Amino acid sequence: MTALISTTATSSKGLQHYLNTFNWEDLWHLITSRFLTLLFLTVLFFFVNLVGKAILKRSFKRYLDPKQGSNNRLQTISMLSMNIFHYTILFFWLYAMLSTLGVPVGTLIAGAGIFSLALGLGAQGFVSDLVTGVSILMEQQIDVGETVKIGTIEGVVTAIGLRTTQVTSADGTINFIPNRNITIVSNRSRNNMRATVNIPIAPTTPVEQLRPIIEQVNQELLPKHPGVIGTPLPTGVVTLPTGELVYQVSLVCESGTQFSLQAIFLTAYLKAIRQAGIKLPAHTPTQV
Repeated sequence: MTALISTTATSSKGLQHYLNTFNWEDLWHLITSRFLTLLFLTVLFFFVNLVGKAILKRSFKRYLDPKQGSNNRLQTISMLSMNIFHYTILFFWLYAMLSTLGVPVGTLIAGAGIFSLALGLGAQGFVSDLVTGVSILMEQQIDVGETVKIGTIEGVVTAIGLRTTQVTSADGTINFIPNRNITIVSNRSRNNMRATVNIPIAPTTPVEQLRPIIEQVNQELLPKHPGVIGTPLPTGVVTLPTGELVYQVSLVCESGTQFSLQAIFLTAYLKAIRQAGIKLPAHTPTQV
């Protein structure tokens, strides 16, 4: 018991001596200097990031002037350059912060062993996203501003990043698609598109009277809508998969105009046919 008390007293005296001789001033100086260094590095990299992005925006601004017409290719390259610059600045900021705190980043990266392997396996997805994104850009599969269908998602490409591609649907939904999941891309902005106008008819409808009416409507509408390429082609009577009977007209349109022109021509056809005294079924089939 006496030995235990003696040992406790000795430890207490040792701790007290250590606290009395400890250089608190140096500790406070170290903490303050590290904090100020971290703060300085954060402000510095924030400023570099701000200035760098401003320079990039200014570099692309003259080529992305809306008055001169948008260039989808340049928009894509501009956004991708912004992403690469942002991630580069973020990497060097983290490296500088860890180095300032005394963490041997280089040694850890070189000798992490199992950790490096696990990190590498976890980064496979990121690398796959990056490689696929670069391939999409190099092969010019899609550009910002184009209308596409990727899998089950349809809409306008609003951004192409290092990891994801953003597609905005017609209802405003923004879809973030990992680049590695992009396997089949249907680009609807590169070629002229075909719009099919289905005019509902009944078995008793005098179809021989429809073609002159349709041709008359075409003559009136074509000068007003340069988006239509060539002359609309009346296909004739067709039975849809749903069993509905329709008189079909095909339009070749500039990309992006097919849906509005389809609605305009269908409305004009229906109005002219009814004005001619021809009765049509009340149900309007789905347009394709």
